[in-house]
Amino acid sequence: MGQFQVRVEKEQSVFSAGHFITYDGHKCEPLHGHNYRVAVQLSGPLDENAYVFDFTRLKQLVKEIVDELDHRMLLPAQSERIQVAAEGDRVTATYKDKHYVFPRSDVVLLPIPNTTAEMLAQWIAGRLKDALGPASRRTMTALDVEVEESFGQRAIYHEDA
Repeated sequence: MGQFQVRVEKEQSVFSAGHFITYDGHKCEPLHGHNYRVAVQLSGPLDENAYVFDFTRLKQLVKEIVDELDHRMLLPAQSERIQVAAEGDRVTATYKDKHYVFPRSDVVLLPIPNTTAEMLAQWIAGRLKDALGPASRRTMTALDVEVEESFGQRAIYHEDA
């Protein structure tokens, strides 16, 4: 027996954001940004309407999530290497001798260890699962979230339900 999937990858599922990551255990890349593109794929059985999931609703849920990240600085709240502190109306990020201060309203503190495309994909998947609701989560057999940083460079998070 076959399996059904729906996938959304639209102009409305893009966001522009700044970030920097640590790598190789002791290096930190310069502050920079990307025009990210997000694609989401849900797998599962057909419902009484012959849908895996309604495209219109899925596009809206993805848009709501990426809009939270759009035109923001993305900082990892669970990094072992980048210290992030939110105080009043500002957020400070420190890595060794680098110190950045951002307006709090321009920052999204993410509960991840590094703002890699992989971690962003996993975070978006978690937010989407919360937004789908229990009935949809019960019937879903798999969820894939793809985050593209630049053309031809993407990370995919896959989760079997």
